[in-house]
Amino acid sequence: MNQRMIVVSNRLPIAINQVGNDWRIEPASGGLVTAIEPLMSKNKGTWIGWPGCGDEAPFDDLASSFSAEHSYQLKPVPLSESEVEKYYRGFSNEALWPLFHDLLGNCNFNLDNYLTYEAVNRRFAQVTAEFSTDDDIIWFHDYQLMLSGWYLRQMHPNRTIAFFLHIPFPSPDLFRRLPWSKQLLRGLLAHDLIGFQTLRDHRNFIHCVTSLVEGVEVVTSHDKHTVLRCGEHYIKAGHFPISIDFNEFSDSAGSKEVSKAAWHLQDNYRQRQLFLGIDRLDYTKGIPERFLAFERALEKYPDMRQKASLLQVVVPSRTMVPDYIDLKRLLEQLAGRINGRFSEQGWIPLHYYYRSLDPIQLLAHYRVAEVCLVTPLRDGMNLVAKEYCASSNDNQGILILSKFAGAFDQLGKHSLQVNPYDIEKTADTIYQAFSMSDNERSRRMAQLRAQIQSNDVHRWLETFIATLGNNPETMPRRPEKHLVELNSILAT
Repeated sequence: MNQRMIVVSNRLPIAINQVGNDWRIEPASGGLVTAIEPLMSKNKGTWIGWPGCGDEAPFDDLASSFSAEHSYQLKPVPLSESEVEKYYRGFSNEALWPLFHDLLGNCNFNLDNYLTYEAVNRRFAQVTAEFSTDDDIIWFHDYQLMLSGWYLRQMHPNRTIAFFLHIPFPSPDLFRRLPWSKQLLRGLLAHDLIGFQTLRDHRNFIHCVTSLVEGVEVVTSHDKHTVLRCGEHYIKAGHFPISIDFNEFSDSAGSKEVSKAAWHLQDNYRQRQLFLGIDRLDYTKGIPERFLAFERALEKYPDMRQKASLLQVVVPSRTMVPDYIDLKRLLEQLAGRINGRFSEQGWIPLHYYYRSLDPIQLLAHYRVAEVCLVTPLRDGMNLVAKEYCASSNDNQGILILSKFAGAFDQLGKHSLQVNPYDIEKTADTIYQAFSMSDNERSRRMAQLRAQIQSNDVHRWLETFIATLGNNPETMPRRPEKHLVELNSILAT
């Protein structure tokens, strides 16, 4: 039987660019694409999303070429500039993003933006309905599409519909501040399975729906998931920490191309101990706090001077949003001030770059850095932490990890733990990493790598899909054909 997976996300996993008179399509980067694409290729599925371009691009021709190479289909959801502004930049990123990251002060709750969010979610559902059947598994992704499953359920009650949230889910006290909180919860409850990154996010959701939505009850609660009932509809909610392809990162990090790039990079920093930060430009990532903690470490521990540098790569993001423009300006000012205060001849303490890195350069940075700082104020998972460890083939890297990153649940025990709001103790932890023995480095990194290898992206996918297809005795079973098809995915 021809089983298909239909993945629906805000953006298609591509970038379309015009070079002169020619149009080019390239695979996009990012955690979601990295995680899902292998499954899509194996099962010849369909990916639905906004293509990020207008009618001027020859999308059909480009998508056909892409599909022939990658073995799955791309289907576009067209959006006007006004819709992108209100649905994406407005409601998704000025209301949901800061709210779900515990930053209420950054929220902008605007009715017009929310109504556009509703309309766009309805359109995503309509396109999904057109290109899917009752025999498919439909998987919506992330906070931009929290209502699409509900609209699809109204059109096709018998479809298997799942949802995965890649960012944190807030507590009831925070979530209820959103004027449309009940609408979003109702939207999520239309799915068969709702996945979260951590146990905390999972519990927050259960507390929200049972306290804010009438008629929802907990049927059973298991180790990894909870069964809810809303009317005649049964829903499973669970936590499924997303991961990476460990073997791919580990093998690629040891390639000749990466080794050569790492050698050149290391030569640029003259064998000094290198602390690395790689983050998308975002106020949730804790980059200003990281700069201040590194400055405090240099101030408090003079023996670090001339011997250690922080290399911070900030990947451009949401460049037209005022909060992000202000953050970029702040980082430039902090970097200039810290370097002006501590730089000496032949040594710069803080190297700040505002750019993207290609895959070879990214892995080279992971290879060269003795310490990686992953210190968000709040994060759903943060795959940089896992990528860095997987790339540390010599077992000599050190991971400094925020307690507020989703990755902390899995990696906190063997990393150096920090509260990024505590500048003083983070500075002490930076010095602890600077002075750590080779034996302790090796012991910690070996444990981190083993943990990531045993809980890689393939296990994440298998666990999520198995949970979707495995109905406990308290839930009505779906037709047998759905279980057969789910098992066919796991067997590929």
